[in-house]
Amino acid sequence: MAALPGSIRAAFLRQADACRDLGSPYNADLCAFLAQRLDGSTVFGRRIGSWEGDPGADALALRAAGALHALARTRRVPALTDAYPPAAFDAARLGDALAQALAREDTFLAGYLGSAPQTNEVKRSGAVLGALLVVARETGLPLSLLEIGASAGLNLGLERYGYALDVGAREGSSHVLVRCAWRGAHPDPATLLAVADRAGCDRNPLDPGDPADRERLFSYIWPDQPERLATTAAALDVAAAAPWRVARADAADWLEARLASAPRPGVATVVFHTIVRQYLPAPVKARIEAALAEAAGRARAGAPLAHVAMEADETRGSAALTLRLWPGGETRALGRADFHGRWVEWG
Repeated sequence: MAALPGSIRAAFLRQADACRDLGSPYNADLCAFLAQRLDGSTVFGRRIGSWEGDPGADALALRAAGALHALARTRRVPALTDAYPPAAFDAARLGDALAQALAREDTFLAGYLGSAPQTNEVKRSGAVLGALLVVARETGLPLSLLEIGASAGLNLGLERYGYALDVGAREGSSHVLVRCAWRGAHPDPATLLAVADRAGCDRNPLDPGDPADRERLFSYIWPDQPERLATTAAALDVAAAAPWRVARADAADWLEARLASAPRPGVATVVFHTIVRQYLPAPVKARIEAALAEAAGRARAGAPLAHVAMEADETRGSAALTLRLWPGGETRALGRADFHGRWVEWG
C-alpha cells in the first residue's frame, strides 16, 4: 500500500524533533516510526494519509500518538502496553505491537483522531501565574478569570497550586506543586493574588471527575514523562472537588456573552488562553478580537480588562507570553515560555 503523503510524513518528523526538544525521546521516536510505517492498509492509516486540514496546525502526529497511548493504557492489546514506557523504545517490538493493535482496534484508533489533543498542561500555570501577578500588581484588584480552550479547567485553579520557581517558592492551598524555572526579570512571586471568580469554555470540555475524560487527558501526555502524568493527576483531583466546571461552548459565542457586561467595577477582568489560537478558525479569532475591543472601550481604572496569551508564533521552540491591559491596551511581550511550562524567560 502507498506510504503517507510527503507533507504528512514531514509533519510527523517535525513533531518528532519537537518531542525530542521537549524531553520525550520515546514520543520522538514514535512519531518518526509512524511517519515511515503507516500506510493506507488500515482505516487508521487511511484517515491520517487523507487528512484534509493542515497536519501541523491540527497536531495530527500528536493525535496519532495519543490514540496509541490511549490504547496502550487500556491493556486491551498487551503487546502494545508492554512496548510502552517504562520499556525503552524498540522499533522491532513496537512494529509487531502496532500490527496487533491495528488488527484488533483499527476503528478505535481511527476514531481517536477526530479530537484535537488536550493535555490541559498544568505547568503552563507557571507562565500564566506570572502574567496574572503583573495584572494584580498594576491594578491592585482581585481578578475575574475567563479562560477559552479551558479543557478540564485545570489552569483555572492556578492560584491554589504551589510553585517551585527557582527564584523562590509560592505556597498553595492544594497538594499540586508546579515546577517552573523562572529566568530573567521576573515578576515578584510574593505579589498578592486574589481571584474573585472564574469561568472557562471549550468546544469539548472534559470532566475532571470522569474516569474516561481523565484517561483522555492522560493519553495526550507523553508516556516517558511520569512527572507530567503525576502533576496532571493531582490537578484533576483538585479540579474534581472544585465548584466550577468548564462550559461547552464556541469560544467566540461564549466570550461575547461574558464580555457584554464586563469589565465590572472593583475587579480586573482577565481573558486568557494557552496554546489555543492555532485551533481556532479565522472567523472565530476575528470575533474574539472584536469582543475584546468592544469591552476594552468600556474599561477604566476601577474596572480594567486584561488579555493574557501564551501562544506559538514564528519563533520555534517556545511560546510568546503577552499581556494587554486596558485602559491603554498596548501589547506587552512579557517573555517566552516552554510549551510544557518547564521554564519562562521573562523580559
